[in-house]
Amino acid sequence: MADTAKDKEVLGEEEEEEEESTTTTTTSTSKKTSQWRKTRSTKTSATTKTTTLTTPAKLYGKDLSEYDDVDVESLLAQLSPEEITILAKEVDPDDNFLPPDQRCSYECSKDATGPLNRKQLIEHINKQAIETPDEPEFEPYVQGKVRGKKWVPPPRDAREIEAEEQIAIDMGDEYEHALNDATQEEIIDLAAILGFHSMMNQDQYHASLLNKGQPVGMGWDGITKSTQQKLFPMDPPNATDVEESIKRVKDDDSKLVDLNFNNIKNISDEKLEQLFAALPQNEHLEVLSLTNVGLTDKTALLLAEAIEKSKTLRVLNVETNFISPPVIVKLVQALLKCHTIEEFRASNQRSAVLGNKIEMEITDLVEKNPSLLRLGLHLEFNDARHRVAAHLQRNIDRIRKDLELRLQFRFFNNLHRKSTRIQ
Repeated sequence: MADTAKDKEVLGEEEEEEEESTTTTTTSTSKKTSQWRKTRSTKTSATTKTTTLTTPAKLYGKDLSEYDDVDVESLLAQLSPEEITILAKEVDPDDNFLPPDQRCSYECSKDATGPLNRKQLIEHINKQAIETPDEPEFEPYVQGKVRGKKWVPPPRDAREIEAEEQIAIDMGDEYEHALNDATQEEIIDLAAILGFHSMMNQDQYHASLLNKGQPVGMGWDGITKSTQQKLFPMDPPNATDVEESIKRVKDDDSKLVDLNFNNIKNISDEKLEQLFAALPQNEHLEVLSLTNVGLTDKTALLLAEAIEKSKTLRVLNVETNFISPPVIVKLVQALLKCHTIEEFRASNQRSAVLGNKIEMEITDLVEKNPSLLRLGLHLEFNDARHRVAAHLQRNIDRIRKDLELRLQFRFFNNLHRKSTRIQ
């Protein structure tokens, strides 16, 4: 028991010595924060030995270690406001969160003359630039004479030059002879055929494809210029007489097959109602175009009723109007009762997106229509687009097969008639 007590006393003394050494090391470390130091630790099985090598930091040849114990707060408290201002101008806080005017040492002592006038400021700057004389040149300018040191590129490495010389493509004597004797136009044509677009400009490429010959001055060393835009005249306004056309539709004019009211914006609802009321009785009109005429849901519903009773209408175009998605569904539904319409276009309406529910309804109606061949509608969902495209393709294939069968029937019928006449 006595030995155990002695051992505890010895261990306690060792722990106290280690704590004292640790405290001493921490204090010396905190005092020498501004000095460069290097620490090396050597560990053994019993103790840890720490050796610190320090080199005193200097500024303008003076040792800064003597200022470690100086209290900066007390020194700043002794300065006057003017001295603090001067000190703040000389010290950059190096803080990105401060505005630039607080970090810049320049302060304008002039009073503000008024609000900023950008035009007067630019005029003043231009005036000062014109009135300020140019700085005299120490050496006058002489054309062709190099003033100062001329830049000379450094010599290239011999290994790079040898590597470039070794890179060669052996194409055979026949191709080498053909390319060596080829003219510039032939090389440009070959580059256009192979699709080397980076070797030529647009004019050279199209001239090669169209076999027009290369433009003058547009070779390898020619200057690439922008192609002049072709100016096309504006389309004349639609000069269709609305009242006369409606009257011809009512009278069932046999010469009126295509009626185009596109971009006529002053058509009243009463005239459109008259037109749609006369469509069911007309038996010659095949194409009706009502693009950008301000068609609304009210008149579009009357058009849907007229479509159901139409007998000869094949193409209907109501693009760029103010028809809502539910009314578009009504128009597509009306196509089921009119088996003559082959093309229907109704894109670019008031609502840019139809929605999943509307697109699925349109898809179901289109799949039930056996006569529709073309549909001009922007469908957002892939399922609706694929189903509509597949059904329209099936309609086209079926009509083509029917036409082939009719032609074959006529051919054999005529052949049978001729054979009976010969007999």
